[in-house]
Amino acid sequence: MKVGFLQTSPVFGKKDENIDTALAKINQLDTDLVVLPELFSTGYQFTSKEETLALSEIVPDGETTRTLINLSKEKDLYIVAGLSERENGRCYNSAVLVGPNGFIGCYRKLHLFYNEKKWFEPGNIEPEVYDIGKARIGIMICFDWFFPEVARYLALKGADIICHPANLVLPYCPQAMITRCIENRVFAITANRIGTEKRTEEALTFIGTSQILGTKGEILYRAASDRDEAIVVEIYPMKARDKQVTPMNHLLHDRRLKFAFPGEK
Repeated sequence: MKVGFLQTSPVFGKKDENIDTALAKINQLDTDLVVLPELFSTGYQFTSKEETLALSEIVPDGETTRTLINLSKEKDLYIVAGLSERENGRCYNSAVLVGPNGFIGCYRKLHLFYNEKKWFEPGNIEPEVYDIGKARIGIMICFDWFFPEVARYLALKGADIICHPANLVLPYCPQAMITRCIENRVFAITANRIGTEKRTEEALTFIGTSQILGTKGEILYRAASDRDEAIVVEIYPMKARDKQVTPMNHLLHDRRLKFAFPGEK
């Protein structure tokens, strides 16, 4: 299976421009699945709830999702892309999954980072794993990496690949995701952005280094920190279904969730 990511540098508020840039890059790829960054169509640094609402869209009928659906049908591929979702006057930092047959699902970020808490509601939908034929995929967004429960939950539900749209500013994630893959025996595709946004007194500089990781933490590709990239790697998703660490150790079956020590009741 061919999987890839876009590492982009969106211009805040320029939705049409950001979407067109992403579409042009995807059109050049030969892939089965591509992951786009968190909030790829809007940019990241919102300054008010009013601004967030104005740039958000309903899912799946909003412009961004409909455009991605059309491209998925034309290219016969699956796309995971981060966007700002609006529902009943509330906004969510979300990611949509679309494919050749249309809209498949939407994930709402569970763990909001820093000022996101001012503009977005925390996710209120159970994370799902989606069977897209060649693989089963789960989705998490950016700061979700900090909480190992998310990746483990997706692995327990059968994910072969974790798709991870991101706007990373902390430096730790690329290495931490290696551990997430090892401890869950899954592939991971982190699609980050680059550039700097300074729409308040505090500038945010994004670290790039998008990556595709193997089930034993292998770095199959890691992008630069300072340039746009569109990368495709071939993987074998069935490897993620082998959870046997040794002939006597199974990654999931060996977990001890309840235990007592001698002398304890």
